[in-house]
Amino acid sequence: MSFEFALSAFATIFAIVNPIGNIPIFEAVTMGYSKELKKKVIRKICTVTTGVLFIFAIFGQWIFSLYGITIPAFKIAGGLLLFSVAFSMMHGQRSRARISDEDQEEAMAKEVVGIVPLGIPMFAGPGAITTVMIFVSEAMKSSDMVIDMLSIFISIILTVIISYLLLTYSEPLFRRMGKSGAMAFSRIMGLLLAAVAVNFILSGVFQAINDYFMGLFG
Repeated sequence: MSFEFALSAFATIFAIVNPIGNIPIFEAVTMGYSKELKKKVIRKICTVTTGVLFIFAIFGQWIFSLYGITIPAFKIAGGLLLFSVAFSMMHGQRSRARISDEDQEEAMAKEVVGIVPLGIPMFAGPGAITTVMIFVSEAMKSSDMVIDMLSIFISIILTVIISYLLLTYSEPLFRRMGKSGAMAFSRIMGLLLAAVAVNFILSGVFQAINDYFMGLFG
């Protein structure tokens, strides 16, 4: 169970963060930047992404209890959000949940673009936050809770490391694969993400039905 969980967590987090699909946007936003300035922006992106996803992984359950959110409800809502992001990815569109035209217009302040809009919401957007929180809720119910929780944090770290490497070499990568190549990869990731989203929704629906009947006859 733990290996399958770890593999699923990494694949899903990597797909929703989508560093390869974000390369064209990174190149567009940082056009004209010096190599040193690009490095600073990349470090900010990675720091913000790690920090935001770690915070929601650690305090996600507390947020659930504070607002009275049930796990099935969050799975269904999260699955719908992920599916909308996946749908946009499969059609080569930029999801509005990730970055808006206003965000892009405000991205003129050099280094700050590493925090907004690239760090949030491009890399650590609502979809990534939702994904992490759902996997944490699954890990909390597991008999291998400690190992599963650890695998979530490792998945985040691995995704950020890969993102750092891809962004560091984004110029030659972008020249080689071009916009169409990045778009094709994004569509493949979107298909994977859509399947995961549907699984989240079905799991949430079945769990909600089960909890309802348990409460009714329990």
